[in-house]
Amino acid sequence: MPVLPVLVITVVVVADAAGGAGMIWLPLLAAGPALAAATNGTRGVLCVGLLAMAMGAAVGIGHGVPARELVAVLSALPAVTAASGLASALRGRREQVLDAVRSVAEAAQHALLQPVPEMVGPFQVAVRYSAAAAEARIGGDLYALVPTPHGIRLIVGDVRGKGLPAVGTAALVLGVFREAAYDEPDLLAVVGRIERSLARNLGTDDFVTAVVAGHPPSGHLEVVNCGHAPPLLISATGSVGTVEPTHPAPPLGLRALSGQSPHLQRLPFAVGDQLLLYTDGVTEARDHEREFYPLAKGVARHVSDEPARTLTALHDELLAHVGGRLHDDAALLLLRKKTAGEPVPVVPRSGAALQTATSSAHRVTPPA
Repeated sequence: MPVLPVLVITVVVVADAAGGAGMIWLPLLAAGPALAAATNGTRGVLCVGLLAMAMGAAVGIGHGVPARELVAVLSALPAVTAASGLASALRGRREQVLDAVRSVAEAAQHALLQPVPEMVGPFQVAVRYSAAAAEARIGGDLYALVPTPHGIRLIVGDVRGKGLPAVGTAALVLGVFREAAYDEPDLLAVVGRIERSLARNLGTDDFVTAVVAGHPPSGHLEVVNCGHAPPLLISATGSVGTVEPTHPAPPLGLRALSGQSPHLQRLPFAVGDQLLLYTDGVTEARDHEREFYPLAKGVARHVSDEPARTLTALHDELLAHVGGRLHDDAALLLLRKKTAGEPVPVVPRSGAALQTATSSAHRVTPPA
């Protein structure tokens, strides 16, 4: 129902009747079918055009306008209606094509960033992802969690740049990671496979920061940080710390330039501990006063035994901090090791990775 165009015609007719201005207002009736072209289909445009012509003729006759002058004024309405109908038909066809493209894009996005299960072995998992590009569900940030014979393995990373080139690089990294995570018993070998693939396919100025983590059957946590933001470790008691790399390594794709190799950190991961992996779109989000979002403080405020609830609260607070719209891709992945026999709450799917550590093999520093 073309409510707004009909309202425009009604306002024009009422204004003309109230002012008794004759034909002065009649040309404005063309605004009805023109507006209908933007809001309705071809049938709606034609109906609004016929209504405009009928009302225009009634107003002209009511004011005693000579037939020749009335026809001259109203002759523009059929032309505007025909042009508006054509514009509406073309708009409808473009929308159909766009819908088809969106359905294909959504399928590709779903294949690239595959859903993470709420439970993987003894772990609860939750994910939150927001792409900065309008109408997009993926961008330059990436994440994945893969159950393997060597334990679960996960990655969170950030591709340099934005747009389709960044999406292509993210797809490359995720494809290599999913294959290598299953095949390679050593987590450093997984990172090495990704590094070699990027060295062959990326330009000299391109790179990917990433944290690759794993939980082998031995029960400890393994972390390899390649130039990425350090994970947050949340103990079962709720304390939050930062897992700083003991030997900083360059981002993936830059090893040949730096000559440095990543190192493996082995961390204890007790029941109830959580590990939060994230991208810089979270920590570099600014409010209207240009203040960064304090992620560690936010985690301390919202941490719970339900990773999905924790990330939902963090994501909502992050959007409120930036005023509702992120300007960079942002990913959060939270992992919690649940106790034996602990019931799993039924919550909306989300993603998460959390970790705790207090060993001499790594540094866990309190957030600033």
